[in-house]
Amino acid sequence: MSFKSLGLSEPLLRAISKKGYETPSPIQAKAIPPVLEGKDVLASAQTGTGKTAGFTLPLLHNLTKQQSQRHRPIRALILTPTRELAAQVYTNVKEYSEFLDIRSAVIFGGVNQKPQVATIKNGIDVLVATPGRLIDLENQGLLSLKRVEIFVLDEADRMLDMGFLRDIERVMKLIPNKRQNLMFSATFSKDIKKLAYSILNRPVQVEATPENTAVEVIEQKVYRVAKTKKTGLIIKLISEGDWQQVLVFTRTKHGANRLTKKMISAGVTAAAIHGNKSQGARTKALAGFKNGKIRVLVATDIAARGLDIPLLPHVVNFELPNISEDYVHRIGRTGRAGASGEALSLVSADETSYLKNIEKLIAQKIPIEIIEGFEPDPNASTEPIKPGQNRQRNPRRNNKPKGESEGSSSRNSNRNRSRNRNRRRNNDNRN
Repeated sequence: MSFKSLGLSEPLLRAISKKGYETPSPIQAKAIPPVLEGKDVLASAQTGTGKTAGFTLPLLHNLTKQQSQRHRPIRALILTPTRELAAQVYTNVKEYSEFLDIRSAVIFGGVNQKPQVATIKNGIDVLVATPGRLIDLENQGLLSLKRVEIFVLDEADRMLDMGFLRDIERVMKLIPNKRQNLMFSATFSKDIKKLAYSILNRPVQVEATPENTAVEVIEQKVYRVAKTKKTGLIIKLISEGDWQQVLVFTRTKHGANRLTKKMISAGVTAAAIHGNKSQGARTKALAGFKNGKIRVLVATDIAARGLDIPLLPHVVNFELPNISEDYVHRIGRTGRAGASGEALSLVSADETSYLKNIEKLIAQKIPIEIIEGFEPDPNASTEPIKPGQNRQRNPRRNNKPKGESEGSSSRNSNRNRSRNRNRRRNNDNRN
C-alpha cells in the first residue's frame, strides 16, 4: 500500500515524499480512508506509530476541497493536552501543508499571547491549541470557533488525566453541532470511550495494535536497586555505557530538579523539563537535547507527552509511574517509527506493586538484573510510599517554646500563601 493509493492529493504526496515517507503505517492506513470520507473516527494506536499524520493528512486534504475564504475563519481545531504536543502537531501541519494554500497557527499558555493573537487575526484555517489558552482567548473575544468544520481531540486519555474534561465540554459548546470529529489516543479507558461516544457521531473505530501493548521493538529491562542507590546507578549506566541521548522519567517535578542537579555535579550534561518550567526553558532544554548539547533530559509524565525525538535510543524510568498506562507512554518515546530502542527501569522495594501492575497491563514479564554494588535493600518495605510520607518532620512543630507561637503562625501563614501561589502557577502552566 502507498500513500497515493489512499487517495491523498498531489500536493500532500509531494510533502510526504519530501519528508521521506514511503508507505503508511498501520494506523495511517486504517484511519486515513474513513477520515477522507468525512466520517467520525475513534482511533487507538501505540505512541510513535504515526497517529499525527493519521489525522493531519486527511484533514488537510478535506479542507482543500473548498476554496480558501478571504477572511479565513478557523475551519479545523486540534486540541492537545500539552504545549510540547501542540508544538509538535503544528510543526507537522506546517510541513504537510507546504504545497497547499493553508494557513495554520498554534496557541498555548506560558508565553505572551500577542504574537498568537496577531497570527489568528491575519486569518488561519487550522488552529492547534491547548484548552486553557484557547478558552481564554475565546473569552476575550480574540478568536471565534463558530466556523469549525473538523474537530480533533488528540491524546484524549491524557486530557482526562490532567483534569480537562470540563474544558473539553466548554469547547464543545463553542463549535458547531454539525462537524466531523476525530479522537486519537494511545489508550482508551472506559471513561474515554464514554466521552468519545458523547462527542462522536457513529464513529468508525480503528486500532493498529492491542490497547496498552508496549512497542515490541523496545528492549525492556528492570534493575532492582536500593532507593538510595538509584542516582549512583543511573550515572554509572549513562557514563559507562557512553549514552549520548537519554530521556529519564521521575514522578515529581522536585524529583526531576534534584536528579538533574546531581547529574550535572557528576559531570553529565542534563536539563529538567516539567510544568513549573517556563515555556522558554522547556523549549531550550528540548532543543539542547535534540542537538546533542544535553545528554540527559529529565522529565515528568505530563511534560513528556508530545516529545517527538527521532531515533531516541534510551528511556530510563528513574521512578516507576503509579499509573500503569503511563509506563507505555514513557517507553514509547523510544522505538519510534520502527526503530529499535531500550527502556530501563530502576525499581526499589516500594515500587514492587507498580511493577506487578505494569507487567499485568502489558501481559509480559520484564527481565530483572541486579548490578554488584547497587543491590536492593533486603530489609526495605514493599509498601508503596504515599505522597509526602517520606518528608522529614519538624521536631519543634508540636513542641514550640513560649513566645514563638505568633512568629510561627506568621511563618505558617506565609508558607500557606506561598503554596497557594504555587498551586495557581501550576494550574496556569499546566497547558
